[in-house]
Amino acid sequence: MQQATDVHFDTDYSNIALCKRMYRRHVATIKVQKEAVAVTNLVRICEATLKLANEKGFHAASLRDLSRVSGISMGGLYAYFDNKNTLLTMILEAVTSSAMEIIAEPPPAIAQDPRQHLRWLIERHVALTEIMQPWFVFAFMEAKSFPPASRRTAVESEAATETAIARILQNGVSTGVFRIEDPSLTAALVKPLLQDWYVKRGKYRKRKIPASAYARAVCEFVETGVLDQTP
Repeated sequence: MQQATDVHFDTDYSNIALCKRMYRRHVATIKVQKEAVAVTNLVRICEATLKLANEKGFHAASLRDLSRVSGISMGGLYAYFDNKNTLLTMILEAVTSSAMEIIAEPPPAIAQDPRQHLRWLIERHVALTEIMQPWFVFAFMEAKSFPPASRRTAVESEAATETAIARILQNGVSTGVFRIEDPSLTAALVKPLLQDWYVKRGKYRKRKIPASAYARAVCEFVETGVLDQTP
């Protein structure tokens, strides 16, 4: 069990765990057969990729840059992917699959209460992006330059999160807990609040605001706008 702020995950989202899942997902095309060796090198490759993307942009970085920063030869890199777009896809899959699985199955008691369900989703999303911050920043900042297939994946992932929020809001409206006219539009307004935590992390770090405090603030802000305040 992994803890991030006040949220507990049953699945490990450390870089090692993410790269182990990446290896198993692409084992048919990765040429290194020993999992331990492959995962160690995938961690080096992914961490170097995220570092370079932050410094100069993924598409501006060359495979020579990646070889230098990761400490893996050019030939060694090709044992894991055939080109940069494949590497991009591997990283994007890690981000999108992680985001979807942490909000997929709320406990039954929480799923029955729209207010608790909405808080559960917000808190888990913030907690995950605290753990995977460089990964989520990469997906957000590089999306405009993704090739068409990867861009569609990124857009569909964003839409899936918004849809999950909208369904909770619609359930709240149907049960009289929330009072809003357009759950889909409200969900679209909530999503940027979640993104702000990882995209503009620096401004919250300067204020010494931890992830748990940010998640609580978002929950309170959203609830103020959506709860039925009728006496």
